[in-house]
Amino acid sequence: MTAHTRALAVHLFTATGAVFAMLAMLAAVDGKWSLMFLWLVVAFVVDGFDGPLARRYDVKKYAGEFDGVLLDLIIDYLTYVFIPAFALFKSGLMAGWTGWVAIIVITFTSALYFADTRMKTNDNSFSGFPGCWNMVVIVIFAVEPNFWVSLAMVTLLAIAMFLPIKFVHPVRTDRWRVVSLPMAIAWTFFAGWAAWVNFHPESWAHWGLVATSLYLILAGAAQQLIYHEKL
Repeated sequence: MTAHTRALAVHLFTATGAVFAMLAMLAAVDGKWSLMFLWLVVAFVVDGFDGPLARRYDVKKYAGEFDGVLLDLIIDYLTYVFIPAFALFKSGLMAGWTGWVAIIVITFTSALYFADTRMKTNDNSFSGFPGCWNMVVIVIFAVEPNFWVSLAMVTLLAIAMFLPIKFVHPVRTDRWRVVSLPMAIAWTFFAGWAAWVNFHPESWAHWGLVATSLYLILAGAAQQLIYHEKL
């Protein structure tokens, strides 16, 4: 297999995320939330592997006719932002006007963030909350907090997208990667488990999902405080 073929195969692998996004959207339209999240978890796994593969096989050099970064961003917007926002609105977990506010805030701010050339820091972390609304929405589905609490979470994280707060990339941020990467793997497991049992209120998956989500959201800010880092 030539270097070009291997690099092209990575792009094709990344593109499967769009297929999983469509399958998730079809499930969401039918109100099959557990199935929707299972497809999003599959897309999340693809997203976790394609970056390291792209760097290993140097896709920019050997398959530069396709922009892997742009391809990844398109799929991430669908799976991290658009579909979770749709599910949050249609599920009724945020009633009345709060649901409208949530989907407008989530989609609008995320579109701006995904186009922001300053989203990455020098250590390959994210500057500001990286629009991982799939993490937020699945926790809302699992815990079902009061809609005011959900609205506060959405508002604060949307604001955090444009603040000088660091959010770790579990694969590419070197500092604490020995903890961050297992946490991301555990989050994937708990997310799949919670969806598989249809968000049963007595499932232990919910607690694991909340714990791993809190770590992944707060680890970067903790590093800033402990090591006096500036973005």
